[in-house]
Amino acid sequence: MPYQKGEGPSVVIALGGNALGNTPQEQLALVKNTAKHIVDMVGEGVNVVVSHGNGPQVGMINNAFAFAAANDGKTPEMPFPEAGAMSQGYIGYQLSQAILNDMKDRGIHRSTACIVTQTVVDPDDPAFQNPTKPVGAFMSEEEAKAKAEETGWTFKEDAGRGWRQVVASPKPVRIVEFDAIKDLMEAGYIVVSTGGGGVPVFETGDQYEGVPAVIDKDRSSSKLAADFGADMLVILTAVEKVCINYGKPDQVELSTMTVAEAKKYIDEGQFAPGSMLPKVEACIEFVEAHPEGRALITSLECAAAGLEGKTGTVITA
Repeated sequence: MPYQKGEGPSVVIALGGNALGNTPQEQLALVKNTAKHIVDMVGEGVNVVVSHGNGPQVGMINNAFAFAAANDGKTPEMPFPEAGAMSQGYIGYQLSQAILNDMKDRGIHRSTACIVTQTVVDPDDPAFQNPTKPVGAFMSEEEAKAKAEETGWTFKEDAGRGWRQVVASPKPVRIVEFDAIKDLMEAGYIVVSTGGGGVPVFETGDQYEGVPAVIDKDRSSSKLAADFGADMLVILTAVEKVCINYGKPDQVELSTMTVAEAKKYIDEGQFAPGSMLPKVEACIEFVEAHPEGRALITSLECAAAGLEGKTGTVITA
């Protein structure tokens, strides 16, 4: 019996770091709870594509291979794009399995598909001229300089803790596996894709080549949702609503924002650069590219209610 696409809206959900753990064991426990909230939506007929971050996980993989290569003399160093693909694989496996198990428990006749995703980036993106994202193991200045000479990688001192490789964080241009993601969703699958923003690749003619970089997962999710023409982009974080004057006596929770209002708040410095700012920017990019869609920022626990318009912060064109 073929799977049936739900009768509800199409939604791209970007999971925040609080939905995942720092170890495979911790993550396995957390994703079971995450899956329940996603399946709540599926049970209401929502068609879901799930993306996720991978910061701690890709760092763990990178550090493990770097340590082994430096100490056992047998393990090769793992290129950063391959480490990103590995993280997509095991996070996607756990998420897909947890969602599938929960759907089976509820008698929902749907299945999951996990796609290790590549994301095209522009070699001329200014981010490549100023790599800022630390990855991998700490090392001494001498080790870093020797490694830079050997590989051509960029290393920087990191907050007094040692030297680390740094990579660029370019903007996503195109999701390589977009057609496969769309076809699977149209066929009734719950798709896990674009993990960690996707493995960054350069496109030359009809060929792709991995590049050491990190793409913001919210921006890639925004790009995916806009290209797909999703009804809603949902960015999940630790708070129920976006706030202005956050942490101050006059803090205000926002239920709605237009793009113009969001840009005004950004100009006022209302959103922290490493926290809420990239999420709001991703929502702006989505609704500007797809004005018929809406973007929602809320917590995992409030996601289903947010889709019903009962909570969260909704950004519209």
